[in-house]
Amino acid sequence: QVQPVESGGGLVQAGGSLRLSCAPSGNVVSFSGMGWYRQAPGKQRELVGAFTSAGTTNYADSVKGRFTISRNTPQKMMWLQMNSLKPEDTAVYYCYAKTNGFDSWGQGTQVTVSS
Repeated sequence: QVQPVESGGGLVQAGGSLRLSCAPSGNVVSFSGMGWYRQAPGKQRELVGAFTSAGTTNYADSVKGRFTISRNTPQKMMWLQMNSLKPEDTAVYYCYAKTNGFDSWGQGTQVTVSS
C-alpha cells in the first residue's frame, strides 16, 4: 500500500518558520490529505491541525494563529506552514491522509526548534 511521505523538517531557531509537505510515495488513484499530528519524546501523538468533513480546519490550541494547514487534492499534496516556532513545537510530525480510500500515515519528519 502506498503511504504518504513527509518532507521539510529540520532544525530551526525559535521564532523561525518551516513548511512541511506531504505527498504519496508512489502512484495512486486518489490522495486526500486529512491532517497533521505530532509526537514529542515521552508524549503521546497529538493533533496539530486537520480538515473537517466540511473542508474547514481545526487546530490544537497550542498552534492556533501560528500554524496553517492547506491542501491541493488534484495535485495530491498537503502542507503545514509553521510560523513563530517555539522549542515546545519540537516533535516528529506525521501526515495523515486517505490514500486510495484507505487511512494512511507517513513515517514522520523531525522538527527541532532551538531556543
